[in-house]
Amino acid sequence: MTIAIPATQTAARRKLGAMSPGVAVLVYGLLTLWTVIVLFPLYWVAITSLKEPVDVSTGPYYLPFIDFQPSLHAWRYIFVDLANDTFRPYMNSVIVAFVSTALAMLVGSMAAYALARFTYKPKIGLILLFILVVALVVTAVMHWSVDWRVASATGLALFFLIGRAVAGRLRRSVGNSDILFWMISQRILPPIVAAIPIYVMFQRLGMLDTHPALILTYITINLPIVVWLMYDFFNGIPKDLEESAQLDGAGRFRIFFGIVLPLSKAGLAATSLLVLILAWNEYLLALVLSTAHAQTIPLLVAAQNATRGPQWWYMSVLIIIMILPVMALALALQRFIASGLLLGAVKG
Repeated sequence: MTIAIPATQTAARRKLGAMSPGVAVLVYGLLTLWTVIVLFPLYWVAITSLKEPVDVSTGPYYLPFIDFQPSLHAWRYIFVDLANDTFRPYMNSVIVAFVSTALAMLVGSMAAYALARFTYKPKIGLILLFILVVALVVTAVMHWSVDWRVASATGLALFFLIGRAVAGRLRRSVGNSDILFWMISQRILPPIVAAIPIYVMFQRLGMLDTHPALILTYITINLPIVVWLMYDFFNGIPKDLEESAQLDGAGRFRIFFGIVLPLSKAGLAATSLLVLILAWNEYLLALVLSTAHAQTIPLLVAAQNATRGPQWWYMSVLIIIMILPVMALALALQRFIASGLLLGAVKG
């Protein structure tokens, strides 16, 4: 006995498992076109690094051994003739970017977890008092040449003494959502606005052209992003797991490092990669705060714009070695990032 299956059901089953030939050609054609568009700039940088200056100026040439004869003169110049000048900024970028990213992730993740699990109600009056004390400390250091250690200790003492005296009389306060919005709003401020005050501050501290100055600055500017992104990941973790761990005698730090962070691998990977890219590619603040000793790789790339014009062949070599660590890290963290995107889609 045979059962006849309608043609519509057969077509539906076929479409459920595979695309029709016409649709497949269209989809894969568009994907191929988009891949070419995305990868062509990288290909252009790669072949430019193999060109002689005359090939760059008289081009465009696209195909090695056909349009032009490849040459390693730019690579030899960067890695042999200027080996020290290339290695030092590169290591500076590695140190500054990775250390600032690690510290920003540590501090920002703890702050995000605190905002996700605890309720804060700081008094508006105390916040304004703290801002006033900071302004007085900065004024004392900048205009009256008071030692910054003495000024900071005095300011903290004044804040705690006055704060304890007036705290009971203050009523209006802010909540966690206000704190979170205030933190992310710091990214709205253009970096050029804060560049000069930051420069003057580190000049007074004698920290210009040093790794700690760049690391502290990068931590400060990237910390709001870490808090904002990790807060959402921590909110998605069930509190029952933490409560069960507390019943077993686990403390907050053990819960955070032993339970919460392992469950947030996707968020940690995606956020770390984003912060690392921001620190790795940062140019303006590095230009203001460093000269020679702490110069980073973006400054070296920009320095290839000489009096005779941009030296694209040298610049291309530097760009290639600059993007390689970030690309390798992105590939290594790809599965965590993909799982994080999938988790966000399911939650949405």
